[in-house]
Amino acid sequence: MLSENMLAAISDQVTKEFYSGYLYLQMAAWFENQTLPGFANWMKIQAQEEISHGMIFFNYVAERGGMVELGDMEGPPADYASPLDLFEKVLAHEEVVTSRINHLMDMAIAEKDYATKARLDWFITEQVEEEANASELVGKLKLIGNGSNGLFMLDKELAARVFVTPSPLAGGE
Repeated sequence: MLSENMLAAISDQVTKEFYSGYLYLQMAAWFENQTLPGFANWMKIQAQEEISHGMIFFNYVAERGGMVELGDMEGPPADYASPLDLFEKVLAHEEVVTSRINHLMDMAIAEKDYATKARLDWFITEQVEEEANASELVGKLKLIGNGSNGLFMLDKELAARVFVTPSPLAGGE
């Protein structure tokens, strides 16, 4: 059984993960509007990942006998100055998500909630990957600068991204 504090914190995280999916879907719309379908694809896959992360937490709460209480979400920003601006915001967002996951881990450790700690271990590793991916794309966009040829090449590369079900949803760790 989850403590009331842990249940509330995980419920909040479910809402935040769903917001992340909402944010990335809005970013996909921006890229579609900019005629960059590969970037839009990357964002759509990212949205699916974030919603899946929310479902991992949602299912975990149910497994522990709790009930998630979803919170309100604000609409995400819809306009960006450039692809670089957008991906800098992606990186900043993922850094915030990492801090939230770390806070949940701190709570789990303080409460000696080893089951929640075990679940969060996967998210800690996942956030390292999320930040690395965003940072790499920021770096590539900085190298490209204002060069449209590089932007189109990167767009083609990002079009190849496919969704992979996260292991806790697929039944593995």
